[in-house]
Amino acid sequence: MKNQFKFNHHRFLGIAAIIIALIQFGIFGNANAQSTTEKPSTANAVKSGANTSLGPIKQINAGVLNIGYAEVGPANGRVVILLHGWPYDIYSFADVAPLLASKGYRVIIPYLRGFGTTRFLSNETPRNGQQSALAADVIALMDALKIEKATLAGFDWGARTADIVAALWPERCEALVSVSGYLIVNRVANQQPLPPQAELGWWYQYYFSTERGKLGYSENRHDFNKLIWKLASPKWDFDDVTFDRTAASFNNPDHVAIVIDNYRWRLGLSAGESKYDELEKRLAAGPVITVPTITISSDFDGAAADGKMYAKKFSGKYSHIILKGIGHDVPQEAPQAFADAIVTVDSY
Repeated sequence: MKNQFKFNHHRFLGIAAIIIALIQFGIFGNANAQSTTEKPSTANAVKSGANTSLGPIKQINAGVLNIGYAEVGPANGRVVILLHGWPYDIYSFADVAPLLASKGYRVIIPYLRGFGTTRFLSNETPRNGQQSALAADVIALMDALKIEKATLAGFDWGARTADIVAALWPERCEALVSVSGYLIVNRVANQQPLPPQAELGWWYQYYFSTERGKLGYSENRHDFNKLIWKLASPKWDFDDVTFDRTAASFNNPDHVAIVIDNYRWRLGLSAGESKYDELEKRLAAGPVITVPTITISSDFDGAAADGKMYAKKFSGKYSHIILKGIGHDVPQEAPQAFADAIVTVDSY
């Protein structure tokens, strides 16, 4: 009996990605893509892990947060903001940042709320992980740094956050690079059940919806997140030093609260904050992103890797890249390809 079922997390995530796209967008055509390019992992010219430092971490008050961020490159360069996801941090961009700096870019890499050295300014502020709150944090950071406009690039939570900024504040977004495409959450659509195999791919989301899951994540976050890394990037042979460098950011005092709230909010189990209601109303309508965009998919995206399901959500100049042999943490696994996409979209 035990040999009749073999868990294939990558396959389940791929199925889930397809079905969620169908539910949220109801689209099948690649109506707007300028081009689709497939690249093998061997196309990556810079070895992952070549750089281990982003220099001193800076801090600045921005909105409800004191945000920790790395800054690389000339102060007068064209600005790129790189946004990480969960369970990752700014070191996903350790190899990307110097590549961009060498091209003259000013690279800003913030810790999201609940990660690293980013802290809430008040104990009274709700530890809210909803999608629009994270996007508002980016706008607040740009205001604090007096950055009028920037190219945004990210993966996982970071891609969703970049998508939202591009959708709601296009005047602040020069261009966009988004791993896994259009990730804006529609909570009504999220209430629709998926086939059993696809549901299994989101096991951690359901685990987090329980108090046992919250306690389990709090007590075991190091090993839990290391497991997620392995499942999301099965071909990436990262070492303990690489993981532990990022794992330090999970010791943030608000980390567990933000992660749990983020996933509970998606399922309608957390209300969010009323001050973001208008933003969420606009996001629920599935706004089209008008700025120049490159989307990137990898093995993590499974059969949805061709990007056709979300291509018409981008109405500006648009290209899609498929990276073979790469998992979910695209900037850390394929830094050259990720950096090249930023430089390319900036020229659109």
